[in-house]
Amino acid sequence: MQSELHEAMFYDILEGNKVRCNICSRHCIIPEGKRGFCKGRENINGKLYAINYGKVCSAAIDPIEKKPLFHFHPGSSVFSIATGGCNFRCKHCQNWQISQFPPDEIPYNELYPKDIVETALRYKCDGIAYTYTEPTIFYELMYDTANIARENGLYNVMITNGYIEEEPLKHLKIDAMNIDIKGNEKFYKEICAAKLEPVLKTCIVAKKLGIHVEITNLIIPTYNDNIEDIRNIIEFVRDKLGKETPLHFTRFHPDYKLTNIPPTPVEILVKARELALEEGLKYVYIGNVPGHDGENTYCPNCGALLIDRTGFSIIKNNLDTSTGAPRCPECGEIIDIII
Repeated sequence: MQSELHEAMFYDILEGNKVRCNICSRHCIIPEGKRGFCKGRENINGKLYAINYGKVCSAAIDPIEKKPLFHFHPGSSVFSIATGGCNFRCKHCQNWQISQFPPDEIPYNELYPKDIVETALRYKCDGIAYTYTEPTIFYELMYDTANIARENGLYNVMITNGYIEEEPLKHLKIDAMNIDIKGNEKFYKEICAAKLEPVLKTCIVAKKLGIHVEITNLIIPTYNDNIEDIRNIIEFVRDKLGKETPLHFTRFHPDYKLTNIPPTPVEILVKARELALEEGLKYVYIGNVPGHDGENTYCPNCGALLIDRTGFSIIKNNLDTSTGAPRCPECGEIIDIII
């Protein structure tokens, strides 16, 4: 085990012993002895340190479908990790008990990159997921772990709010990302204390880098459930990311500071999915409604059932992989899924 301070990556040294963090779109200017907005990076004597390095507050083995990633190695398992802290302040966060507190002020286990990879291999996981809070804020731990994981034949996936800057993202060995597009600019400002544009940029950059991208939009009644906002997200995915990019509309459940808001009516999710399909997206899903047929993958050409899911479990996989590329067994359409 190691307990020494771990210097952060991607920061500038400024006058007066200040530093500017360049990991995320906030670019926090941090005076000596203070931490950035995410609470995980601290200026100590004019240098920036990742004080969350090795402080893993949550770890579990998950199905890849839980991320949700439906088109990336379906049926595989991932070792999921997180540290405390976040660069957003979402009022509806379901993991607020760890995301809204400094990484050294909540219970954690010391797990370093080799430990994480060894654990994943021991439990026969197929990859590692950086998730639960915002992985960008524990960048150094993710960066080092991803490198070792890749050397050991494991894939790396990042479940993210998309607030990572382009240069740090380029240096990560990340194979897949599920990126939240939460709503319009007003929603980001009032509900997340953030901005929309950096998120959209990250989606485009990730796609250009060859990373497998899936998008999630959590629909919250009265906040981001109007058709105009939903249509804008659909059109962005179609026009900027490609109609083959999976889009997940997920159901909101009351949590944290939005306990007064009821769960999303299923009919709104159904309407959003139908609209997305009408606008040309090939793979559109409904999440957080176990047993709904919107969890399944269907052939975009003939409508045949390809992957039957309930919750995070695959009941049956009908894909034809006999010729290499996954195809529909009924019409032969090539399906945009990484096997």
